[in-house]
Amino acid sequence: MDYLDHLEAEAIYILREVAGQFEKPALLFSGGKDSITLVHLAKKAFRPGKFPFPLVHIDTGHNFPETIEFRDWLVDQIGEKLIIGHVQDSIDAGKVVEQKGKNASRNALQTVTLLDTIAENGFDACIGGARRDEEKARAKERIFSVRDDFGQWDPKRQRPELWNIFNGKIQKGENVRVFPISNWTELDVWNYIKREKIALPSIYFSHQRDVVFRNGQWMAADPVLQIDNEDIVENKSVRFRTVGDMTCTAAVDSIAVELDDIIAEIKASTVSERGARLDDKVSEAAMEERKKQGYF
Repeated sequence: MDYLDHLEAEAIYILREVAGQFEKPALLFSGGKDSITLVHLAKKAFRPGKFPFPLVHIDTGHNFPETIEFRDWLVDQIGEKLIIGHVQDSIDAGKVVEQKGKNASRNALQTVTLLDTIAENGFDACIGGARRDEEKARAKERIFSVRDDFGQWDPKRQRPELWNIFNGKIQKGENVRVFPISNWTELDVWNYIKREKIALPSIYFSHQRDVVFRNGQWMAADPVLQIDNEDIVENKSVRFRTVGDMTCTAAVDSIAVELDDIIAEIKASTVSERGARLDDKVSEAAMEERKKQGYF
């Protein structure tokens, strides 16, 4: 067994633990490479049967069209249930207030929509594709990460996970976030995608795109960015290392059109993939504060 076999076996074991320990789990699906990898692992864990959980996507309304198109294609291919929580519904209900201004984003608003979706469906565990190498707050999380009855995460209430023994016992109202690929790196994910021939949205590969240079990053030139006369739209060869809301996900200059090219590019990079996420740069503890409030 090579190291990818070990990572795969661990992730499958964790997915089966979720199915065995929880009554109503769900798999949080963003349409990004990590959640797509989770779907592939779930197929290995549970086929030929159906998944013991639905896929859940929190749609900001500002997602990349390519991501939404791929999401719908993948769900049709695997024949599993998809539940969509719409941030626009939370805005319309007055539960959240949409930001104003040139750098406004709906990214942070997802937390309320996610917690409402969890409560409405009675989910007691939510599987996510977060990895420890992505960001320092995520490095603090256990694989089974307990959230209180307000959906909040307390880094001081972490449970020990010695010898890969996972404790899923929770009180009424609590839920657990589960991270089966927590021990993977970005490079591990790409090597696994290459080995398993996993399909991905086209935006992960180099393509020509209209972009604007904002806050030191190349952003997709889309009306949701509130482009004005000060913005200069350029057409460049770019790709996206991470996929999120269009208002906070930056592109990188790239000519990588094949998986080998992307892997070589990542090996040479001195910036983490979250370096292209503007939402992580609000403050030093931006991610940790969002996670405490119930973020992914």
